[in-house]
Amino acid sequence: AAVGALLAARRAARERGAVDTQLTGALRIGSRKSDLAMVQTWHVEGLLRRAFPRLRVEVQEGVNAMGDRVLDQSLKALADKTPGVFTKELEAGLLDGQYDAVVHSLKDMPTTLPDGLVLAAITEREDPRDALVVHETYRGLGGLKSLPHGGVVGTSSIRREAMLRRDYPHLEIKLIRGNVNTRLAKLDSGEYDAIVLAVAGLKRLGKAFEARIEQVLEPPQFMYGVSQGALGLQCRADDHRTIRILKAAEHPDTVARCLAERALLRTLQGGCQVPLGVATRVDGDRLTLSCMILAEDGSDCVEKTIAGRKDAPEDIGVALAKTLLEGGAATLLERFKAGEAPRPLTYGNAEAPNTVARPPAKKGVAKAEQ
Repeated sequence: AAVGALLAARRAARERGAVDTQLTGALRIGSRKSDLAMVQTWHVEGLLRRAFPRLRVEVQEGVNAMGDRVLDQSLKALADKTPGVFTKELEAGLLDGQYDAVVHSLKDMPTTLPDGLVLAAITEREDPRDALVVHETYRGLGGLKSLPHGGVVGTSSIRREAMLRRDYPHLEIKLIRGNVNTRLAKLDSGEYDAIVLAVAGLKRLGKAFEARIEQVLEPPQFMYGVSQGALGLQCRADDHRTIRILKAAEHPDTVARCLAERALLRTLQGGCQVPLGVATRVDGDRLTLSCMILAEDGSDCVEKTIAGRKDAPEDIGVALAKTLLEGGAATLLERFKAGEAPRPLTYGNAEAPNTVARPPAKKGVAKAEQ
């Protein structure tokens, strides 16, 4: 009921803005169909309306991506077959001219993009950490440590699964798929004792959803997903007008953190099918990036931290990836190689669209921390 009221309010506000005849020009935005995806897209719509009051922002009808439709397989199985299980349909709409821009959860975007498309902007990051939501039986009892031997915890992420298996081997980890409402319904029905969701999604859906958080899972013990909590705004690489518009929604510190994380992932050639967690922070002009790569059962782990200049975030990500590979991560990653090789496609950002991802030419930019 709470999310229904929120969605209705957002629709009404959107319709009121659309009839302002003083606005000139239009921007058509595509989105996935889920409640959370639409809330996120309407958030971006609001940012752009405030920046460009005379712009007519038109949020198109949402689409169901492959990841939304195929719910009887794990995300690992889907990603092994098809990269971008939550993004491909929207990217096709951009290339076909159906949309001028699309909004993604940045964590869902592959680190290589189809030729002709660009990551134009990254919005301010919501809390990137993970949250434990428990069945009412365990409310107020202390979170993960309160769950009994054999307690069932639901997740669709092998990163979360690996960390749970490492620290709580007495728990049973069970696949759960579907949108947030579907997962909460399965939890409340007693099918699970607890589930792990992103804090960001629960907060964006409103206070009633945020109130379901029993425990926030903190780094460095429980590192979060690459770019989790940030939104990626994608458009055609030659559409310079749209790139300029989308840049108005960009958040510089979030851009630095996420580009470092994505460069790390791209260099490691990982994705949804690799148990990899990160944590980043910005201190003045310095950016610190930590990464943990685990065996799927949590029995082995390689963890490193590196710091460097905030204005060279991709250098930091590449340097940390190399440090991890030299420190034993290569052996772990060999266990997860499956499916097709990463697509050799264009990757860019709002500052330098159309650039091709490659290791930095300069050396010694980032320094590994002891």
